[in-house]
Amino acid sequence: MDLSNRDYFCGIDIGASAAKLVLIDGQGRAAARAVRRSGLDYARTAEACLQEGLEKAGLAREQVAAACSTGYGRDNVPWVDGKMTEIACHGRGAFFHFHRAMTIIDIGAQDSKVIHLDQEGRRVGFKMNRKCAAGTGAFLEEIAYRLDLPLAELNGLAEAATREVSLGSFCTVFAATEVLEKIRAGQKVQDIVKGAFRSVVKRIAEMDIVRAELVMTGGVVAHNPYLAKLVEESFQTRVVVPPEPQFTGALGAALFARQGKQRTVP
Repeated sequence: MDLSNRDYFCGIDIGASAAKLVLIDGQGRAAARAVRRSGLDYARTAEACLQEGLEKAGLAREQVAAACSTGYGRDNVPWVDGKMTEIACHGRGAFFHFHRAMTIIDIGAQDSKVIHLDQEGRRVGFKMNRKCAAGTGAFLEEIAYRLDLPLAELNGLAEAATREVSLGSFCTVFAATEVLEKIRAGQKVQDIVKGAFRSVVKRIAEMDIVRAELVMTGGVVAHNPYLAKLVEESFQTRVVVPPEPQFTGALGAALFARQGKQRTVP
């Protein structure tokens, strides 16, 4: 495919845990994706993601017509033309895949969001949990640490559970202590992990109600797809997950870059 003489657009989502970048063409089709740990130097990580994306797509930097940043570190990307909030970008990215009214649940590393869009893709409401790690990826990271397990193994363990060990505390610190008590009591690790997954879902369910079709985005569901099944059980409605859900925010940012948005919106 000849990629010369074509305009491309970049979106980068600098999260607390991972940085995600998407390059799209004029029709919104992804030309390349890149993901790295955010690390401590967000500007350096963003540059590394951009170079990786350009190399994968076979593009020169000059072919990127506009770029937009989002996420926790969106203010730390010096080469973008504009920046948008995570809420705006996850909404735009999800609507690109599903052109209808929806409720979006985005579980991130440090916060979780419930976003409501109407049938035109306009945001009509949202709720955000940013004061407590419960209901976020940080909660699952702490559980993995307490169980001395790689984070990547949690989803398989939860799926393999034959029962569910309920965790009584939503607080990450108290829940981690409770996990150790469950282990001492002889509970199976996979049943504890499923209980931890359920705890995340319960916290999300407390945030808001579902008003339309339910869509889940973000890195946590990308790496732990079993959460989508538990959310379906909790909300008693079907959950759809877009392709590459970890990159939904970055895609939304790229779409805003294509649109020429160069200002921050609430």
